[in-house]
Amino acid sequence: MTGMTDPAMMTEADAANRLMRLAREVARHNRLYHGDDMPEISDAEFDALIRENSAIEAAFPHLVRPDSPSKLVGHAASSPLAKVTHARPMLSLGNAFADEDVADFIGSIRRFLRLGDDAPVALTAEPKIDGLSCSLRYERGELVLAATRGDGAVGEDVTPNVRTIADIPQRLVAPHGGDLFGDGVPDVFEIRGEVYMAKADFLALNDQQEAKGGKIFANPRNAAAGSLRQKDAKVTAARPLRFLAHGWGEVSALPADTQMGVMQAIAGWGVPVDERLVRVEGEREALAHYRAIEAQRADLPFDIDGVVYKVDRLDWQERLGFVARAPRWAIAHKFPAEQAQTTLLAIDVQVGRTGKLTPVARLEPVSVGGVMVSNATLHNPDEIARLGVRPGDRVVLQRAGDVIPQIVTNLTPDADRGDWSFPAHCPECGSEAVAAEGEVDVRCTGGLICPAQRIERLKHFVSRGALDIDGLGEKSIVEFFEAGLIHGPADIFRLRQQRGEILKREGWQDKSVDNLLAAIEARRQPAPERFLFGLGIRHVGQVTAKDLVKSFGTVERVAEVATSEGGHAELTAIDGIGPVVAEALRDFFHEPHNREVWDDLLSEVSPPDYVSNVRASPVSGKTVVFTGSLETMSRDEAKAQAESLGAKVSGSVSAKTDLVVAGPGAGSKLKKAAELGIQVIDEAGWHALVADA
Repeated sequence: MTGMTDPAMMTEADAANRLMRLAREVARHNRLYHGDDMPEISDAEFDALIRENSAIEAAFPHLVRPDSPSKLVGHAASSPLAKVTHARPMLSLGNAFADEDVADFIGSIRRFLRLGDDAPVALTAEPKIDGLSCSLRYERGELVLAATRGDGAVGEDVTPNVRTIADIPQRLVAPHGGDLFGDGVPDVFEIRGEVYMAKADFLALNDQQEAKGGKIFANPRNAAAGSLRQKDAKVTAARPLRFLAHGWGEVSALPADTQMGVMQAIAGWGVPVDERLVRVEGEREALAHYRAIEAQRADLPFDIDGVVYKVDRLDWQERLGFVARAPRWAIAHKFPAEQAQTTLLAIDVQVGRTGKLTPVARLEPVSVGGVMVSNATLHNPDEIARLGVRPGDRVVLQRAGDVIPQIVTNLTPDADRGDWSFPAHCPECGSEAVAAEGEVDVRCTGGLICPAQRIERLKHFVSRGALDIDGLGEKSIVEFFEAGLIHGPADIFRLRQQRGEILKREGWQDKSVDNLLAAIEARRQPAPERFLFGLGIRHVGQVTAKDLVKSFGTVERVAEVATSEGGHAELTAIDGIGPVVAEALRDFFHEPHNREVWDDLLSEVSPPDYVSNVRASPVSGKTVVFTGSLETMSRDEAKAQAESLGAKVSGSVSAKTDLVVAGPGAGSKLKKAAELGIQVIDEAGWHALVADA
């Protein structure tokens, strides 16, 4: 395989191999999403895997596997909770991603039922809530069982937990105060819907979790799932869970002959049904409702990822039946996963470790690509001017892959609001903030007298790419700095003398302090490239730091060359080091305060000489890009392996790229590689390429 997944370009062997990998990949992500409540990829990336699998199976139907994603729903229940076999399977839904898909869905209904091309098809349309599917079984109006979907056939018994959710009645009520069964409540009725957490409740829960050092949830869906699937119902009771019904399972009788009629009956029995559930006629009205819901999406109290359409007539649903893991009579029309609309609440200006003033948009929290986003970068004054954004504007937010969320469109540029002005002085120290000639970035001129720069440099020094001191995160750095326990990076290695003072602080115990001090001691001989990167020298990133120590052997020699008379020429002779980096190094090591920090730090730590472990290999000297999800190794492991084999790893595809290793979910980088004619291989191809190296 060469990373290409167009079935028309595949051999039968390629197709069989790819289907096997897709089955494993989808099963893994189903387990992470449904079983562990810890998804690694967005819904859009997961949907892309399913579509790829379907396309290959359509081209090679004789290769359909028993464990194909097209035949399975969810994931087998894997928690310690008791298992429940559903009386009627809890199936999934097919997906529509474009208006044309909705037209095809309605057309397929007409063809299957042998209706005319213009025959009216009534549908219900409702928001697709991003929560945890749950079935509530009522017998003679009493709640007797609640279960999660699991793999569609077997779920988990969460009855005690569900009884703590205020939205869910323990006993169905009679409409209009009449007799419960005289008003048509069947003896057996399973109500199915979503357990979810409102966005405001989710943010409050995470604040509580952070305050007590508990688990921070990635999004409301994870929070809802993790809260419901607890052995101790007291934990569930303490979480703000809610419920909305969207259908039913096993019933002894139905109170109406349409989808809308049954849902209205369920609402009449006291079970919440979303007020945005409507009946629409045909494609035009369905899409109009979809657009209306999409426009409201950011302002809804809960997360949604699309609109669900269902055939309204139940006799038609019966005739249409099911295909594989989904009904023919329903479909989920998904929203674009990586964009959302929200309100810009404020623009804050942060001061980075190099003095750069970065405007940050504070947003009404909104879910984008499966992640709750409340902040986005605005980059610089020019970007703010281009967008014309001001607090109060409605904006379109975009998040793609690992890219930091950014505002791409201002929806209200003509609203009657005053312009927002970029500050002329540093918000931290009051020093003048200016942009150098030819640059768009504005920087504080206060240098290390600016407390923000000092704190940010300390944060950077202990970050993962630098010294990576376990247990010493950003919050601890700020706490210790404000308490006067640390002023510069060398003070971190003198914290052992402050053990008693740390113990006096809230949240610190003997074990946590000892663990922190041990982690600090373990970094007294940091890798030279990590040490150099950790200094926060402008323009010296991880790759440049490694190139420098690789060329000069020691960090001391780097400093010596940077300040020597012929240092500029010696530095720029290194591949990848230009005059801008050479000038930044000279400026850093010429500044007296930086030399004081340098000397003080080297009195506490001893970075060893750089030792190259590079081996000759087929990728020696090549520039490699990894993209998409990797199955057998992490991105850091892949990068380390490639570099140990003499390759240079880049984060972007360009004409200088020699090889792209593409896993599932690869997007724009794979497309650019194809445009440039760059060789693309999958992860198995990478392992085969370097197997003998």
